Amino acid sequence: MDITAYLKEKKTMVDSYLKSYFSPPSEPSVLHEAMKYSLFAGGKRIRPILALASYEACGGNPEDIIPYASAMELIHTYSLIHDDLPAMDNDDLRRGKPTNHKVFGEAIAILAGDALLTEAFYMLSNPPSPPFAKGGMGGLLQHSAFSIPKSTILKVIHEVAMAVGIHGMVGGQVQDIISENSEPNKDTLSFIHVHKTAALITASVRIGPLLAESDNDTLHALSRYGENIGLTFQIIDDILDIEGSPEELGKSAGSDRKSKKMTYPALYGIEMSRQKAENLISVAIDELKIFSSEADPLREIASYLIKRRN
Repeated sequence: MDITAYLKEKKTMVDSYLKSYFSPPSEPSVLHEAMKYSLFAGGKRIRPILALASYEACGGNPEDIIPYASAMELIHTYSLIHDDLPAMDNDDLRRGKPTNHKVFGEAIAILAGDALLTEAFYMLSNPPSPPFAKGGMGGLLQHSAFSIPKSTILKVIHEVAMAVGIHGMVGGQVQDIISENSEPNKDTLSFIHVHKTAALITASVRIGPLLAESDNDTLHALSRYGENIGLTFQIIDDILDIEGSPEELGKSAGSDRKSKKMTYPALYGIEMSRQKAENLISVAIDELKIFSSEADPLREIASYLIKRRN
């Protein structure tokens, strides 16, 4: 299959929904603009696409779960805004543009991140039924016969909350910060990567089978797939911080080394890190053996992630 075309198609679906959702603007307008500034700064939408692809692998129509998938992008964007703040990574550029706090100031950037995180849970808990013809924060959209049981939505909200809070992404971010200038060790490095990056990617994959109400074997296989590509994603990020150019990355290269972050290359070197990433991708694809061609997008996404340059 043409994975480039697939990613473009699904990105267009997510972008269309998000643009509809955030139109018309709400007050205070500066908050709305700050949220949109980072949300539409050029992200690849990998996390929502993974949700759509995993739902598709479970026999569902990805168009039916666009709001749930799109919520994952709001959470990811919030994390980037906060990561870039002077108190954290202190970055001036993100995706080739000035970071949120450089444009709107630190206070508004913090609040824009807070608002995106909170709005994601509103989006998860109050989704419209397809078709998604109209939008707006808190607005009513067209309804159809398609619906997902409230008990299933609650499971999804629980899944996402676990992945992004102290048990997941935020816990990993804190460990990342307090481990700066420390001697790299395997256990701490694994904790950081599994929680800081892989947790949200795994949750994005898992909400597909949860929304499809798939059986435990399907959920387990997709969970293992998500865990392995999530860890791979961060390892490749670590490598690109060394090998990538500012033009490719859309931000300054070498920031991990400058901040003395605990990374895979710092512990294992470039070549062994790349080999570990390739092994993880092989395991991830092997976890999909219970699926037939409906999981081909997930297989191709796994291969795509290890080859990416940004």
